[in-house]
Amino acid sequence: MRRAGTVVRLAQGLIVVRAAGSDHADIGASLVDETLADVGRVVDVFGPVEAPYLAVTTDSDVHPPTLLGEPLYLR
Repeated sequence: MRRAGTVVRLAQGLIVVRAAGSDHADIGASLVDETLADVGRVVDVFGPVEAPYLAVTTDSDVHPPTLLGEPLYLR
């Protein structure tokens, strides 16, 4: 399991994850939390190349505000 980054913001129905480095998740990648529960999928990568942000759509059973500040991982 590889760390994808940390949830830093909620915006327009998406969660925004600050990537852990320039080796970020690709669009379409599935993300999980520390308990290996599915969180959602990456729909966009934006920002600086050295430390980009990931826009993630959450699964229907996920409550996005509970994820603020939490680390997410690549499945």
